[in-house]
Amino acid sequence: MFKYETIIDWSEDDRAYLAEVPELPGCVAHGDSYEAALGQAQEAIQLWIDTAVEFGDPIPEPKGRRLMDA
Repeated sequence: MFKYETIIDWSEDDRAYLAEVPELPGCVAHGDSYEAALGQAQEAIQLWIDTAVEFGDPIPEPKGRRLMDA
């Protein structure tokens, strides 16, 4: 499991939970439930890292902050 801070918030407009990973620009996901959004965020983090590796971009070290609800 990744140690990147993940912020999960309910969006009335989207009628879904949105998960954002602030340490990885543009890394966001969504799901019908909190757990689904968290799972999708984990997949998005892996894809973000895989893409960074492919293009030789730096990968930030996780700061290890909390997983939180907004």
